[in-house]
Amino acid sequence: MAENSGAPAEADIAANWEAMIESSPADGSPAPGGERILNQDEIDNLLGFDLSDDDSGERSGIRAIINSALVSYERLPMLEIVFDRLVRLMTTSLRNFTSDNVEVSLDNISSIRFGDYLNSIPLPAILAVFRAEELDNYGLLTVDSNLIYSIVDVLLGGRRGTAAMRIEGRPYTTIERMLVERMIEVVLADAKAAFEPLTDVTFNLDRLETNPRFAAIARPANAAILVKLRIDMEDRGGRIELLLPYATLEPIRKMLLQQFMGEKFGRDNIWESHLATELWTTQMEVRAVLDEQKMDLQRVLNLKVGDTIMLNATADSLVELRAGTIPLTRARMGRKNHNIAVRVEAPLAPAAQTALQNFK
Repeated sequence: MAENSGAPAEADIAANWEAMIESSPADGSPAPGGERILNQDEIDNLLGFDLSDDDSGERSGIRAIINSALVSYERLPMLEIVFDRLVRLMTTSLRNFTSDNVEVSLDNISSIRFGDYLNSIPLPAILAVFRAEELDNYGLLTVDSNLIYSIVDVLLGGRRGTAAMRIEGRPYTTIERMLVERMIEVVLADAKAAFEPLTDVTFNLDRLETNPRFAAIARPANAAILVKLRIDMEDRGGRIELLLPYATLEPIRKMLLQQFMGEKFGRDNIWESHLATELWTTQMEVRAVLDEQKMDLQRVLNLKVGDTIMLNATADSLVELRAGTIPLTRARMGRKNHNIAVRVEAPLAPAAQTALQNFK
């Protein structure tokens, strides 16, 4: 009986071992070699994938990697100064434009992908595509429905204390578009004045659109700066959103990276004074060139002590004064005491003046 009962026990032990080996890769249990094999859920968690948020299989880990390429506007400290100046200018301009008490405030400045912004625009709205002439690129200005109806109500003599009437489901009329276009031109003129201490740039209105698909000025994956402005006219108002792609700001990127000192945008008078003082005490080597000739290399190699080279210059010829490779002026040779001297006979050359201005 002992021999008969031992056979089933050995079969059960073998079956248990086989079940453990087969189940170890799936449930993460230790393998016979002592190494722990991760299952698919644990791998997804380590990589940052989250397939349980929605049915589309959106991977939050991959999205985090893609969004990490966005550049934060805080790396461009001048932008905040420019847009703060824009708020002050718009407050005055819109008060004159509407003859009403207007308050403009800056909600926030953020970085966003252009495609994500187009998908987030609440419709109906008017999208103004404008061109930055000196920067050779485009920008986008969005006026929401509340501000459109408020501006139309104010400019056409609507009474205070009554909310602007909104009629949904219809396109904007020609009068509404023209009134909003006038307001947009005022805002773009203020934007030009806001950038003026930094650089001269002209913003010209290109077209008005009501469909975001027709207002594409950049690729959907391109990064852009989004500025949200709030306009309050007592009990009425709305929002204006200004979007500038990073490609538009690239020509003035170095200026936007500067730190600022008050309204002088990074100009340091103490450093300028110190630099000017050091320039006056800087020594510079100036060469007087009598003549220049082109000779064959063979002839140069055959020159010996005592050989004579004839110069195309006489005692009355003018010599050229140079600093490095930059021609400065022309002078006449002479002698003072026991030294050979030159006397300047002409003003600084235009090339030397340009180089000096660029150095300053």
